[in-house]
Amino acid sequence: MKCRMQISIKGIVQGVGFRPFIYNLAKKFDLSGYVLNNTSGVLIEVEGEKASIEKFIKNIKSQPPPQAAIFEMHRYSIKALGHKGFVIRESDNQEERFVPVSPEIATCNECLNELFEPTDRRYRYPFINCTNCGPRFTIVKDIPYDRKFTTMAKFTMCEECQKEYDDPGDRRFHAQPNACSVCGPDSLY
Repeated sequence: MKCRMQISIKGIVQGVGFRPFIYNLAKKFDLSGYVLNNTSGVLIEVEGEKASIEKFIKNIKSQPPPQAAIFEMHRYSIKALGHKGFVIRESDNQEERFVPVSPEIATCNECLNELFEPTDRRYRYPFINCTNCGPRFTIVKDIPYDRKFTTMAKFTMCEECQKEYDDPGDRRFHAQPNACSVCGPDSLY
């Protein structure tokens, strides 16, 4: 039986790859709907078979991104709309609330490999990052955690970085500080 559920999650759920995690999880369970950041945390609406939604919710609780911390999760049954597909929507910043922002995350092994691989386009790029690592708290100017509310707003992604950002299979999918030496900040030394 098709049903629709709205799920509100509060905690450290912005800047930790939570939206890409939710996107891929929804695809795994063949659910339609959306996920977005808001000034309370993350809001999700999913539609599909009730058993699939229950598995989806169970996976959110048991396998969140490593840097995420779920403080509260509320779910509500709502009217099914018959939507197709799942998307990451533009953030909603209409409410005045508090959202914990993740601290900086040490460079992950994948980024370290790229950093020291002479044939990689990010070879020795000092601001290397992905969804799993890099700057968070020090670049945030406002919430929700979106590039336009960070110090990265003035750096337009090059074609290659944009392609990574848009690819659900890439570890830089929706990584807000995504950049390289072509389009990102530079260091003077």
